[in-house]
Amino acid sequence: MAFYCADGAMAQQLQASLQALEAEGRPGLSEQVSITWLRYTTSLIDSASPRSDLADFWADQPSGAAWRGDQARYPASVVKLLYLVAAEAWLQRQLIDDTPELRRALADMIRDSSNDATGLVLDLLTGTTSGPELPVEAFERWSLQRQLVNQWCEQLSWSEWEGGNACQKTWGDGPYGRERQSYGAALENRNRLSSDFCARLLHGVMAGALVSPLACGRMRDLLARSLDVQERSADPENQVDGFLGEGLPAGARLWSKAGWMSQARHDAAYMEAEGHAPMLLVVLSEGKARAQDVRLLPELCARLLAS
Repeated sequence: MAFYCADGAMAQQLQASLQALEAEGRPGLSEQVSITWLRYTTSLIDSASPRSDLADFWADQPSGAAWRGDQARYPASVVKLLYLVAAEAWLQRQLIDDTPELRRALADMIRDSSNDATGLVLDLLTGTTSGPELPVEAFERWSLQRQLVNQWCEQLSWSEWEGGNACQKTWGDGPYGRERQSYGAALENRNRLSSDFCARLLHGVMAGALVSPLACGRMRDLLARSLDVQERSADPENQVDGFLGEGLPAGARLWSKAGWMSQARHDAAYMEAEGHAPMLLVVLSEGKARAQDVRLLPELCARLLAS
């Protein structure tokens, strides 16, 4: 069962927006994207923390709509949101040490989308390291360790996790050695997440419903994005321009994690803007044309916010 309540009017608005964007010169767009869109009557921030029973929070479903929301796609750097939540869960269970270096890596992984920082975080989460190719038995042991985040996701018992995979680091040039070995000959072991899963993850973080309210507060601090024009111009990789946040009006508030590469442009964002209902939007778009399309995500965000 989905964690949101399907809203027919929102579904129509979402489909109409997709059709309009496709008609503007984006052939095949409907096949290239997965979208999950949630809308709230009040702020989601810390909406779960006063409750003694989180089951009540998860049963109180927001209104939502999706387009291919259950289709698992390569998430690029959006997977870093999951690794952030997993790190806080590991810290709560004292499976890893809370050190300044870990906190520095988590901050760089989310704020700057650092792949190097992500590598350290996944090493700590799974007890593995990169290096040369491994012989069969050693590689099997290494691969089993790399499943720890996946095993944790399975224990969540979320239907949105179906088809998911989160056992790989993120790369600039690509994996080598045992990391490439882990991807499989046809890259069949790449990371995979659905927009529904990413939406539920961000929904829980924003509400204070994952790990602990304190941990969610720390995660929100890292996910917060500035919409100030001067700050954005000073940082060409600000995760706002070319992504959902660019479609927001001045004065809005944004928490997000973007992902982009040569074949993908994604974003997972929660936003609050005066005069509009708070909303959460996850868009996973694939293909070279979509990766280069810096207007798609801002225009989609602006359309849905105003609907």
